[in-house]
Formats: sequence, C-alpha cells, structure tokens
Amino acid sequence: LREHVGVPVGIINSTWGGSRIEPWMSLDALGLDEEDLAQIRAAEVARQEAIRDRVRSRIGSLPEMDAGLADGVAHWAAPDLDDRNWFTVPVPSQWEAAGFDGMDGVAWYRANFEVTEDDIARGVRLGLGMIDDSDITWVNGVEVGRTDNAWNQARLYDVPSRALKAGENVISIRVEDFQGGGGIAGARETVFLDVGGDRRALPDTWRFMVGRVSLNSAGNKNQVPTLLWNKMIHPLLPFPIKGVIWYQGESNADRMPDAVAYPELFAAMIRSWREEWRQEDLPFLWAQLANFMEVNDDPSAESNWAVLREAQSAALALPHTGQAVLIDIGEADDIHPRNKEDVGRRLALAARKIAYGEDVVFSGPTFRTCEFRDGRATVSFDHVGSGLITRGDAPRGFAVAGPDGRFVWANARIDDDRVVVWSDAVPDPVAVRYAWANNPASANLYNAEGLPAGPFRTDRW
Repeated sequence: LREHVGVPVGIINSTWGGSRIEPWMSLDALGLDEEDLAQIRAAEVARQEAIRDRVRSRIGSLPEMDAGLADGVAHWAAPDLDDRNWFTVPVPSQWEAAGFDGMDGVAWYRANFEVTEDDIARGVRLGLGMIDDSDITWVNGVEVGRTDNAWNQARLYDVPSRALKAGENVISIRVEDFQGGGGIAGARETVFLDVGGDRRALPDTWRFMVGRVSLNSAGNKNQVPTLLWNKMIHPLLPFPIKGVIWYQGESNADRMPDAVAYPELFAAMIRSWREEWRQEDLPFLWAQLANFMEVNDDPSAESNWAVLREAQSAALALPHTGQAVLIDIGEADDIHPRNKEDVGRRLALAARKIAYGEDVVFSGPTFRTCEFRDGRATVSFDHVGSGLITRGDAPRGFAVAGPDGRFVWANARIDDDRVVVWSDAVPDPVAVRYAWANNPASANLYNAEGLPAGPFRTDRW
C-alpha cells in the first residue's frame, strides 16, 4: 500500500495472539452490565485457583525456582542423574494432556537412545518435534542446541561426536512455556534420531519433571470479555485513524456454538468501534480464516472453521467493509500462514477500494445466487473481475446434496460469470457448497486478477 500511495502508512499494532473476539468488545457492545462483568471476573479468579490446586495436587508444590538449572549449571542434564522418581509422559504431546493442565513455566524431559561407534562416525542428528515455547537440549550433558520462543518450529539439532559414546546416551531437554500449551508437540514422525540419513524412532515415553511453575495469570486474559477493549483499544480513541485491519477468529472457532454466535458479535464490534471513533464510515477490513488442519475428504464433514468464515463474510453486508480470502495460502500444520506477502497484498487491495476509493478489483468471486434446474445447480458470482478462472483444470471444491442432506463431491464447469455444478450421484440437487472445510485444499476458483473465490453454502443444515 505504501508503494502504491507513495507516502508512509503508519500502523498502530494492538494485538494479542490467541484471543477471542469478546475481549475486544465493550460492555455495551456485548450487551452486558457491571454485574455481568463482576461475575465474569469472579469466574476467572476461581479458574486460576482451580489451576493452582490441580497442579499442586499433581506435583506437591509450586516451585518458583528451577532446580534443574541453577547458577548457570544444568544439573538435570547430567548423564548420571538419578531420575527414577520422575513422572513419565508421552512424547510428542503437550504436558497438559499428561495431567499438568494449566501449568506454564519450566519442565525437563529425559530419554535414552543407543548408538554404535559406526553410527557416531556416520553423523547423528536429533529431531525433537515442535517444542512449545523454548528449549535447551543436551546429550550426555553437552549442549547441542537451543531455540527461543518458537512454538511452531520443528527442532533439528546436529549432535557433535564429542557428545556421544558407544552404547547408551541420554537426551535432556529443558522446555520453557510462557502461556497456553507447553511441551514437546508436533507429529510423531518429527521426533527421531537420524544416523547418517537413516531415521530411527526415539522413545514414545519420556521421563518428566517440573522445574518451575508459573501459573500465568495473564495467560487467559485474552479470553476475558472487555479486558482488551479497555486496555488496548480504548486508549487509542484519541488517535485519528484511516481504517482498521482485523485478523482474528481462530479462538472463536474452537467450538461450533461459538462459531455460530460470531456473526452477531463481529457486526456488533464493528458498529461499536465506529461509534467510539465517531466515524460511521470507518473502513473496516479483515483477513478471513486461512485454510488449516488436515484435509478431510468427506464433503459432509462438519467444520467450525467454515461456519466462522461464513460469519466473517456476513459482515460484508455492513458498509465500508472488505475481506481478504486466504483459503489458498494457509498451512495444514501452522495456524499462521507463512505467506504473509499475499495476505498483505489482498488487504492492500481492499484498502485501496474501501479507504481510498479507487476503482480496483479488490475481491475474489463471492456467491450471489444459485438456481437448481434439471439436476444441475447454476451458481452466479459477484466480483468476477475480468472473468472466472481456475488454477488447474475444471473447478474443484464443489459439493452437492439432495433432499437427504448428504453431500458428495461434484463436477463443475465455468459458464461466463457462473459455475454449473452437478453429480450423477445426486439427480435432484437442492444444496451446493464450495470450499466448505477447515482446509479446503482442492478449491481452485479465482477471478482473472488472481483473487480466490470465497467459501459459501446455500443450505442452513
């Protein structure tokens, strides 16, 4: 956007990862009063006390200092440490799943592996999955790697020959978690021993001990209604702003009831912010949820993320709004798309149209109408730009259902600014869906300007 308009564009970054929408809303926007808020705060205090009691009952105390790393010495990385009384936990798995729910802080993992002299000569590497959040890793007391605050980055460390010995060796990992889930996570195949390119499995059960407990009282505040509005948005009201870019929704898609409730909340928040800034036409742009999680080949599968994307699209009914569709640039294993450039480019196009009033194609195709006739569904679109195209051959990602409500994957072809959809398995289609999944990887409909069509459904089943 800066390159296009030729002047600096200032950005006020007020964000908190993993937050729900309710914390960014005022009491009035939520339809709550002070008594409601007092009850919410009391429930949060009770939640934190319950976490303390649960962790204390599990480990007997809440250590504030890490005995495993004291005065710069990694005592719990020593190869001859007696760890027979440690807990055991599955790996990979966040420690919350092993009974340490709600605990932040430091924990240590230890496991054994064997190598021969020939193995050492071939070269040894450790794959340790995605460690949440930071780690320091030792082999036989020799540090072999460390990574700071990278919960979604797979660890792969070379092990120098001086750290190894023929026979049994000990891995020690100090994991520090700042909030949310903690531990050695990721897929099972990402935890391995590599010997000269030959992968071997590491144990799936490790010894585990808590080093320091930090029951992070801030850890859940990005879930508490009104708190982020009061602390992170309301203080910004004196600043004159040109518009808003909103990137949120994942935490409200965890449960289907929350996803279903999102349209009303999102629209109320937009209206509220405009009222507070005293700009009824304040441009409000957002990034629709990107594709995420494993691909599900069942076209009838329930999808919280698809429902929440639909809720985001519904807010386009408000004036001076724009949406960047991202269902083609996400990652199955990373909730944060690595391709940030296209996210920014699509939002910049929306800003040029909504905030700067330019005559520019700023959106991919959006659903307009659907007509069912002679066993086929004809879907019409807005925002077709210079025409509908696909990346690949025929359009993919469409599904149809008959009166029984069971969806099957469908054939499709482009007809001007429409797409004709059908399936021999559904002679009397009554509903069409497109890209209706957590990760609609097969969806390939675009306009000629390269912007993807947004997901939609014609049913309300």
